[in-house]
Amino acid sequence: MKLQLLSDLHLETEDFAPTPAAGAELLVLAGDVDAGWAGLARFAGWPVPVLFVPGNHEYDGRDVDAARVALAGHCASLGLGLLDDAVRVVTCADGRRVRFVGSTRWCDFDLFGPAGRDRALRAGGYFQRVMNARRHGAPFDAPAVRTLALECRAWLAAELAKGESGADWDTTVVITHFAPSIRSADPRYGRQPGTASFCNDDEALLPGARLWLHGHLHCQHDYRVGTTRVVCNARGHERRGEAERFRPDLLLEV
Repeated sequence: MKLQLLSDLHLETEDFAPTPAAGAELLVLAGDVDAGWAGLARFAGWPVPVLFVPGNHEYDGRDVDAARVALAGHCASLGLGLLDDAVRVVTCADGRRVRFVGSTRWCDFDLFGPAGRDRALRAGGYFQRVMNARRHGAPFDAPAVRTLALECRAWLAAELAKGESGADWDTTVVITHFAPSIRSADPRYGRQPGTASFCNDDEALLPGARLWLHGHLHCQHDYRVGTTRVVCNARGHERRGEAERFRPDLLLEV
């Protein structure tokens, strides 16, 4: 199966017209497509199935739990497959079955271990204030993000514990918005407490998938950890030069 991967299009501010990649059998949107959701309509009627994992900016200025419900309805109306802590098995043209496991997988701020958590939480506070979301009637601050992130990780770990292949699938692809490894850190900023707002230490989960796709970092990555390939094809903001290495027609085979 050939996959087209896009993320961090930020259509709420960016002037970009996505087009289907020749030969793609499925499109993966790994989050931060449009903070206002209007840009998701561009993928209605796409010539191949579309799987969408929400990014953090899909929740800007919203109640997180209410937005999850509303986003599910919105995606259903557009014919998009929403993977919000959810699984979808897709059968390829050759009969192989690919299990797509999707989760925003918010950051738990443990990228540098428990000893670095407090500094990471303080650094993450800035990003949450910009996001200006709420949950359970309170600000969706860094500790609240960590709580949701741990829920996502527990779900993801349980799903991947079922094996890279199973009774109903032949191989597994994971899609998260947040990165699964510090190897995806943006080279412009290096390894600092704020990096824990973008990357998780999920390398122990990587063997559960053949391919792990993510977004969030406004840079591009393609590397392997053991037998798992990790790819990010984020566009980011053109005015900052982040789109120079972005490949809108990138195809990945699984």
